[in-house]
Amino acid sequence: MTDPASLRAQAAAARRSAAGSTAMAVPRDRPESPEVRFTSQLRAKKVVRDEMEWYEVEGYASSFERGYEMWDAFGPYTEIVSKGAADKTLAADPEVVFRFNHGGTPMASTRNSRLQLWADDAGLGQRAWLNPKRADVQLLVQAIEDSDVREQSFMFRITEGTWSPDYTEYRINSFDLERGDVGPVTYGANPHTTVSARAGEFLASIDHLSPLVAREAYARLGARADLRTPQAAPATAPAPAVQAEGRSIAMVRARLLAQLGDD
Repeated sequence: MTDPASLRAQAAAARRSAAGSTAMAVPRDRPESPEVRFTSQLRAKKVVRDEMEWYEVEGYASSFERGYEMWDAFGPYTEIVSKGAADKTLAADPEVVFRFNHGGTPMASTRNSRLQLWADDAGLGQRAWLNPKRADVQLLVQAIEDSDVREQSFMFRITEGTWSPDYTEYRINSFDLERGDVGPVTYGANPHTTVSARAGEFLASIDHLSPLVAREAYARLGARADLRTPQAAPATAPAPAVQAEGRSIAMVRARLLAQLGDD
């Protein structure tokens, strides 16, 4: 079993080889709009706004200058969102919605002014005003109050980033939030969606696979030509085929097959 440090080193070496003399702008086969999750202290309280009662939910959808593990086509690496990476997109007043688990009907949006975004030294902050009459809002607020929901996430597209010289760390210097979303997510769920990003989860689960699934995975991996050990060429020419009682090997094989068919 390859230890994590060796796996990261091998992945970095593969990236360097693939990039050659041209710097790789974006991690290969990385999700275009990944859900990157951060533990965030969520707060929910009732407030009066525009002469109506709302649930005000506030927290940080991301953290700046904090490394987290990602996977690309080559393996694991550390990704960091730089402080200031959100400045350009926030200045453009992007259309963003607030949703739970990146799905379902939006609960607030920047378009209706019920979602407010900002960036500071800590990260990307968000404040949303949610309609307390909605059943999904009531469930979300209860989950926050019970500490069953403790993480937040945001969907974005990378617009500028750089690799470290050794290709072990990728730094996002700018991202775009237009038509993205922010909001709470269920604790412990896998945040990534592409095959390469799920590779880390698959490796972590290998020791817990059932024997049936493990055998099937082993068989499929063994059938991959790119994983087979190259066979050394024979040092001498192969010996001529041996005749069996005047019959060729091909004839013997044909007769055996015929006998098996009769059985």
